[in-house]
Amino acid sequence: MLRLSLFLLSIIVLFSARTQESVPFCATDEVHQQLFLEHPEYNAGIVRANERLKQFTAEYLRQERPKTGPTYVIPVVFHIIHNNGIENIEDSQILDAIKQVNLQYRKLNSDTSEIVTSFKSIAADVEIELRLAQLDPNGNCTSGITRTISPLTSIGDHQVKSLIQWPPDKYLNVYVCNQAATLAGHAMMPAAADTVPQWDGIVMQHSYVGTIGTSEFFRRTVLSHEIGHYLNLYHIWGGNNVPDYYYLPVAQAGNCAFDDEVSDTPLTIGWQSCNLGGSSCSSLDNVQNYMDYAYCARMFTEGQKLRMHACLNSPVANRNNLWTPANLLATGTDDQTFYLCGAKFEADKRLACVGDVITLTDVSYHGVETRTWNLPGATASSLTDSIVTAIYSTPGVYPVTLNVTQGAQQKDSTIVDYIRILPAVGTVSSLYEPFENEVVFNDNWAILPKNAAVNWEIDETIGYMSGQSIAVHNFANQTTGIYEFVSEPFDASGLSAIAMSFDYAYAKDQAVTNELLQVLVSNDCGATWTVRRSLYASSTLSTVDTLVTTNFVPANSGQWASDVVSNITAAYLTNDLMFKFKYDARGGNNIYIDNIRIAHPDELGIENELMDAIEVYPNPTKSELTVKFPSGISNSVIEMVDLNGQVVEYSLRSMTSESAQIGIEHLASGVYFLKIATNQGLRTIKIIKE
Repeated sequence: MLRLSLFLLSIIVLFSARTQESVPFCATDEVHQQLFLEHPEYNAGIVRANERLKQFTAEYLRQERPKTGPTYVIPVVFHIIHNNGIENIEDSQILDAIKQVNLQYRKLNSDTSEIVTSFKSIAADVEIELRLAQLDPNGNCTSGITRTISPLTSIGDHQVKSLIQWPPDKYLNVYVCNQAATLAGHAMMPAAADTVPQWDGIVMQHSYVGTIGTSEFFRRTVLSHEIGHYLNLYHIWGGNNVPDYYYLPVAQAGNCAFDDEVSDTPLTIGWQSCNLGGSSCSSLDNVQNYMDYAYCARMFTEGQKLRMHACLNSPVANRNNLWTPANLLATGTDDQTFYLCGAKFEADKRLACVGDVITLTDVSYHGVETRTWNLPGATASSLTDSIVTAIYSTPGVYPVTLNVTQGAQQKDSTIVDYIRILPAVGTVSSLYEPFENEVVFNDNWAILPKNAAVNWEIDETIGYMSGQSIAVHNFANQTTGIYEFVSEPFDASGLSAIAMSFDYAYAKDQAVTNELLQVLVSNDCGATWTVRRSLYASSTLSTVDTLVTTNFVPANSGQWASDVVSNITAAYLTNDLMFKFKYDARGGNNIYIDNIRIAHPDELGIENELMDAIEVYPNPTKSELTVKFPSGISNSVIEMVDLNGQVVEYSLRSMTSESAQIGIEHLASGVYFLKIATNQGLRTIKIIKE
């Protein structure tokens, strides 16, 4: 396999950009030029395959045929390459992505009414349809969706295809990853796929798949764009027309001299904004074309339709086998037989409060004729519909069961502890959580997402001045994802203020600087959240100054830090206030939290605004530190501790003094922590001695 720096051998890329954003330029053709010089054995094969396809397409276009014909059905399998992170998207998002592609390729998307008048007559029903495979390469029943755990999801280049690939002459392989080589997606052109079949397929960043889940409606056309490349469409301004390997950056004036080899798409330089009146090459541009970069796509042209049909009839890259009756039968996509593989369901939320509406969706596969839900403790809108709503009246943890049938066949699925219902109104206004009793923790907090391979868990070996804490043991797994734990509601309606304090320990490894811990609050049972505190690995989250490239376990109190969240506004002093800890893991080291205290600031002994106003300077310093206090802070005790938690300097400030000076000339160079205790609370500040 070619080295990674040249992995763009045969991809066309679509960059992540909104209409109002600048679009990064595509470097594919530059890489082609480099590859032509360094690896002529591959390029020669691509040139030959491209010439065969070009000749076949020309002959195909010369033939007369009716404007409408049978639909080309393409079996598709989605491979979710994930590391237990947000890229491990739900089946429903995949189903929505297929729906969006089929609407666009069949010209059934409602926004075709917005096509510019000059192009409405050539806007085509492409007569191509994607269908999820029902049979895998071995003839076994399948959902058409596979899931593979791999850190390669964070790269998303051609390497992911070595993890799993179904025969590309039978299936369109689509890979969903956390990243797609820093792009929104990339696809193999047929001539390159014919030469390097092990790289055939499309890679998509998860947030550009469909319109729901981690994606959004604005990004619905990206997969259609990539499938266009898979079926031999170039960008609308041309370029990458092997064998010349000429490079055409989008939106360059010189692009008017080149073409995309489709007769009814006007010459254009290519657009990065939705300028519907653009005439870059002396005629109106087809800015709404799926193969442009304008992100307001509505159409393919009749010429593009015929070019894709030519590709599907050519033996180049075996695209002509995909839609044959024999292959549709072999992949279970012949529209004649449905295979009942199993019962499966999804919920729009698994943590809710009494009285909240939860939506449950049957995503069983395939050919479900009847279904029966069993929802203990809930009042349901229906027990037989594919989508039902459920409302729970009593706090607790509840199972969900779904039974589906097809004729005499039936399948069942039960998930115990699937739905957790919290009280709608809090019963307490304060809490101390030392994590020493797992049962008590489980009564007061909920871990999300449930059942993830790596998540928050009680660590029974280490805590801050104690034996236990809650931790994400991320070092051994190197996962990426969002991990959260959420409190039950608090009744803060009778308080004038509320605050939180907690202890934490975290160490960076050499590869990670962008991990993040946040504290959030909600006053609507978790429907919406507001960030109140953010601790970044690059600065405030790290409690150890050096990089830790081994499994991090805090060795002493000096490797812990404390923090206070007091900026909780009056809008959250309700009877259903909730707190959430959110850890954004990027494959780094372990994180620990201990001793969460939630109460009125007076009860906690903190007033964070005053404590935050304490100034310590200069930092770094070679000799002396000055600690300056705002009005309102009285007697303070200041301790300087080393990384082992040993006190190396001590100071007592009287009530009348406004500042304190601490001499540290005698200390060795390195990192220390200044612990300041006052009448308003505690604060720890990292100090660097030069």
